[in-house]
Amino acid sequence: MTDTSASLLEILRDHPDDAHWRRLVDLYSPLIRYWLHRHTVAAADADDLVQEVLTVVIRRIPEFHKRPQAGAFRCWLKTITANCLRDFWRAKKIRPLATGQTDFDDVLQQLEDPSSGLSREWDSEHDSWVTRRLLELLRPEFTEKTWLAFHATAVGGRSPDEVAASLGLTVNAVFIARSRIMARLREEARGLVE
Repeated sequence: MTDTSASLLEILRDHPDDAHWRRLVDLYSPLIRYWLHRHTVAAADADDLVQEVLTVVIRRIPEFHKRPQAGAFRCWLKTITANCLRDFWRAKKIRPLATGQTDFDDVLQQLEDPSSGLSREWDSEHDSWVTRRLLELLRPEFTEKTWLAFHATAVGGRSPDEVAASLGLTVNAVFIARSRIMARLREEARGLVE
């Protein structure tokens, strides 16, 4: 998390290195695995599919150009995941039932339709996951009091006055703590969470 002059996607597209690739893999592997499990993929197969999805991302990231609409990377990743899933089921020559009473092809079509409920669910889960994971990665950059002030106000919804009193800080220090961490989060999330 030391190089923050550009977003992770820009670095991977323009000047990739092992540390940034590892960060992308660490950030997205659990989310992709979770989604595959939700769609009836066995654990051993999910691990292979996660690698397949990330291999495609790694191979094709130079072609990825941020589109003007929000969620471009999220949509791109969703499309790659759906295509890898489709190829997996074709190779296995099976047509499993997905969740609910919807045929598997219908599920893939819903993932490809940005206005479908399933697609909106993917988008929401993606953004929540990435935000939580980025916060975990950012936490070591800040002192304990700074982190507690941020977390209590931004996540816990407590008032700055209450947090300042409980931590022995000034209200201004609480606002500064929240602002510093939010700025770092926005910087790290640029292009990933819209």
